[in-house]
Amino acid sequence: MKKALLASAVAAALLPAAAFATTGYFSHGYGMKAKSMGGVGIALPQDSLAAAINPAGMALIGNRMDLGVDWFKPDRGADVVGNPLFSGSYDGNGAQSFLIPEFGYNRMLNPNLALGVSVYGNGGMNTEYTASPFAALGGSSPAGVDLSQLFIAPTIAWKTGAHAFGASLNLAYQRFEARGLQPFAGFSSDPANLTDRGYDTSTGWGVRVGWTGQITPTVTLGATYQTKTQMGKFDKYKGLFADQGSFDIPENYGVGIAWKASPKLTLAGDVQWIKYSDVPAVGNPINCLFTGCQLGGNNGAGFGWQDVTAYKFGAMYELSPDWTLRGGYITLKQPIPTSQTLFNILAPGVVEDHFTLGATWRVSKQSELTFAYMYAPEVKVNGAGSIPLALGGGEANLHMSEQSLGVAWGWKY
Repeated sequence: MKKALLASAVAAALLPAAAFATTGYFSHGYGMKAKSMGGVGIALPQDSLAAAINPAGMALIGNRMDLGVDWFKPDRGADVVGNPLFSGSYDGNGAQSFLIPEFGYNRMLNPNLALGVSVYGNGGMNTEYTASPFAALGGSSPAGVDLSQLFIAPTIAWKTGAHAFGASLNLAYQRFEARGLQPFAGFSSDPANLTDRGYDTSTGWGVRVGWTGQITPTVTLGATYQTKTQMGKFDKYKGLFADQGSFDIPENYGVGIAWKASPKLTLAGDVQWIKYSDVPAVGNPINCLFTGCQLGGNNGAGFGWQDVTAYKFGAMYELSPDWTLRGGYITLKQPIPTSQTLFNILAPGVVEDHFTLGATWRVSKQSELTFAYMYAPEVKVNGAGSIPLALGGGEANLHMSEQSLGVAWGWKY
């Protein structure tokens, strides 16, 4: 357990360098095996990152430790059209790629009771516009935001008959920076704490619970629920985020199924719901800036994101005793309405379809290597009524695509 806590601390130290966006700003999956299989895992735990998806799965994976890293490369930007002040194409890829570590440890105290810890990046968002889209309005360059979030989830899970249950205490840390937002100072309740204040951090906690049940010899069902994670405020950005710098992590929940279609083939599917609209800084619309509300104010303006429902599908095939192949697909409707694209130049999390591939190579009876690749094709969201006449009118159009490549080492003991 001391080794597990040390590795958790190393992963925690590395993670703030990572920022990413897939299902809104959550990761498409947790653990390389799930990531290579369309992110599924509610009814199909495969490694000690299982608690990030469904803590009940930790009772089913045995004694093991997993350590991995994902190389993530987003391509994001915006085009402003029909505006006399700042029309043009803007590239948000000042920071081009990120390394995202993960770690998990699980120990069976007896055949029916497990204790473990999962360390993972819950989500994030990064844009860096070397040439600021807001420069003509008085904004400095570079402009953009950098948000990263970390969870350390100590977990208890137990089996009783064909069912397993689990609970995680989610200890959360997040880091944020914004630059180049000077043109919005007149709309802020605290312009001195709106932009270019360096990095700020906050901590908080929440709970995730879950269940799995083997309904037939070949079918397993699962369900999981994570509370809203109550976070401390970003004091340096209390003039940006609603309610004086509040930025909680949304409530989310899901259900899943796994089917052993044959001795070698397993099929699985998950549905995940993410309640972005319940976090004012994320879900409140930006339009009210021009009718009296303020950035940073009580129930103030936000990014206008809608809730997300993600459908995840995966397949796993035992090719040989040494090799397991995986593939998957995720689809969702991106969360940004066409009327909210101006402010979301900073956070264009608009990808929808994700395609994944991967494999596990069993190096020995105890050791294995897992590889995972994800590609999310470019999605464009064209604004409609997105730039008010007070700023010259026109539209802000967003685009984003992504890919990632990861590797993880697993050790069974």
